[in-house]
Amino acid sequence: MLRSSDISRCLIVFLLLLAAHATAGSLSAQQAPSFASTVQPSVEKHELAGAVMLLADREKVISLEAVGWADVEAQQPMKADSLFWIASQSKPITAAALMILVDEGKVQVDDPVEKYLPEFRGQMLQVEKDNEHVLLKRPRHPITVKEVLSHTSGLPFKSALEEPTLDLFPLSARVRSYAMTPLIFEPGTQYQYSNAGINTAARIIEVVTGQSFEQFLDERFFKPLGMTDTTFWPTESQASRIAKAYRPGPNKQGLEVTPISQLYYPLTDRTQRFPMPAGGLFSTAHDVCRFYQMLLNGGELDGKRHLSEASVKALTSRQTPADLQQSYGFGFSVSPTQFGHGGAYSTNTTAHTDRGLITLWLVQHAGFPGDGANAQETFRNAALSQR
Repeated sequence: MLRSSDISRCLIVFLLLLAAHATAGSLSAQQAPSFASTVQPSVEKHELAGAVMLLADREKVISLEAVGWADVEAQQPMKADSLFWIASQSKPITAAALMILVDEGKVQVDDPVEKYLPEFRGQMLQVEKDNEHVLLKRPRHPITVKEVLSHTSGLPFKSALEEPTLDLFPLSARVRSYAMTPLIFEPGTQYQYSNAGINTAARIIEVVTGQSFEQFLDERFFKPLGMTDTTFWPTESQASRIAKAYRPGPNKQGLEVTPISQLYYPLTDRTQRFPMPAGGLFSTAHDVCRFYQMLLNGGELDGKRHLSEASVKALTSRQTPADLQQSYGFGFSVSPTQFGHGGAYSTNTTAHTDRGLITLWLVQHAGFPGDGANAQETFRNAALSQR
């Protein structure tokens, strides 16, 4: 039987442990850095509608904040779980999805695209063009999987079929139109940023697996990584969380609402809108962070391997020829200390490999008035100064 003195000692120890736990929690909360104040002036000057900012390392989110408005007119605050059209930030996701098949031995990056997509056999190269004639010849070699992933294939940005928006036709039809379009330079010799190339990589996934691209992404990528809010078609509930898009107002003063001109409305429509692998995804800070954490961990997340280390290296290291100015991996802009990508409406995510950090900036802007465009760099500098 415990004596009263023993009970008192136990009670004191318990209270001390409880106080220590509470203090640790309080310190942890106090230590979480805040960057809202660095960006708030841009909101107050009506140069930025709002933003979601995230700083993370390989294992955890260090800071996640929302500032400003998701809807300026309605005074609807931006929230940490707001959705954004991440546009070309979709490209690294598509490239990483293809690397799953490379890991499984079902695709080789040095293979010609025509091995998987026969419609590319006999594709020609444009060598002359004016108002009177077009001269074509055969390229020195057919375009390869590696070249479509690194924007060095010679495919144009898009085809004539992708007007007025980029998402009106099935992926198979769009990719067939690329095969019918002459190349604009010898494959492997130049760099031309190309939605067509990344979309072609996605079509390879469909042909090799027998699944639609969106089904493959959902089953093999989004669900395993816990990316529950990443989609080509926001549900009605998700659509209510999409931050409105803005552009500079008249005379480049203030902000005015703008639609996303590259996409067909309504965004929830699955009957007339089709997946656009090079730039059609909507997502959240949480989901994009999960993707980048997996890559910073060499292909693993939460103890589960999603990609091989070799595939992560291929994605995040330079694949463009050394004599070209542009440094691009498979779906990523890369440098010796960074990999990442931006999006057309000013979103950006960067993995700082030398620091083991991720900076993530989500906004919905087709241009900025005043100095609004500088807010991203202001956030990034403040975030990196913490480590």
